[in-house]
Amino acid sequence: MRSRIDPESMQGLDAMLALTGPGGVGAIPDLTARRAKLVEMRVLAQAQQEPFPGEIENRTILSEQIPIRIYRGQTTAAGAPGLLFIHGGGMILGDLDHDDAVARKLTLELGAVTVSVDYRLAPEFPFPAGLEDCYATLRWMADSAADLGFDPQRLVIYGGSAGGALALATTLLARDRGFSGIRFVMAPYPMLDYRNETPSSYEVIDVGVWDRALNIEAWQHYLGPNPVDVSPYASLALAKDLSNLPPLFIDTGDIDLFRDEIITFVQRLMQAGVVVEFHLYPGSFHASEIIVPQAQLSEMIWETRLRAFERALR
Repeated sequence: MRSRIDPESMQGLDAMLALTGPGGVGAIPDLTARRAKLVEMRVLAQAQQEPFPGEIENRTILSEQIPIRIYRGQTTAAGAPGLLFIHGGGMILGDLDHDDAVARKLTLELGAVTVSVDYRLAPEFPFPAGLEDCYATLRWMADSAADLGFDPQRLVIYGGSAGGALALATTLLARDRGFSGIRFVMAPYPMLDYRNETPSSYEVIDVGVWDRALNIEAWQHYLGPNPVDVSPYASLALAKDLSNLPPLFIDTGDIDLFRDEIITFVQRLMQAGVVVEFHLYPGSFHASEIIVPQAQLSEMIWETRLRAFERALR
């Protein structure tokens, strides 16, 4: 699989693996040590980060005391979109700093008021804790639109990987609980199927980003070692009814173990009458546009996403 990776992106991947060690963070057997390594890498990245031209505020909300981070750019104006941002990390990794650079980018590019949610992680808090945190934050955003300063008719969701799964699950949950205020959802390379039975889930075993062994471990932390009667809100591939969802955008690389479960899911969305835009990028691995943002392929991925947001928010 590594021989099929875009050469420019491969250089960035090798640079990351030089920091994590062979096999990436998934090769670190202890979850606590794995989380600590990610924090160490983020500190290095943040030291090179440009100052954010705007305001960033951390606070906790609701009786559940959910930690959130609010971003407003200097150019954020009245009528701005409101963006619920859900970080990735396989349901077991990450916090408000995990995808902070992506949240900043989207805030500035969309002129949005962005709310990033620090949902509870497994195994300390297995399903449905994290999902309920995301849904509660969505409803809080809708109720607080005037105070936050965004147009409630332009409420959108972004989440990649596990964040993509939670973005889609939050959308499904909103539909089933009678909340119809979501304008658009973008879910890059979402984590959809706990069964790990697709061809791509067997092919991607040694790229070093999010490979088969790490995915299996993450699902076991999220659902338990021997799950039965798995909820479709936990594993979206099990959802029988995908109708009446807002417009969606999903993309993935062809060197991503989620590739085939995503393609099947997108086909089912279209068959259910959902408006969905889908892109498959040859040579791209899981989160390559975040790991190697300077690559030409990464720039193309981001340009396509931003154009989709612009269309959805007109």
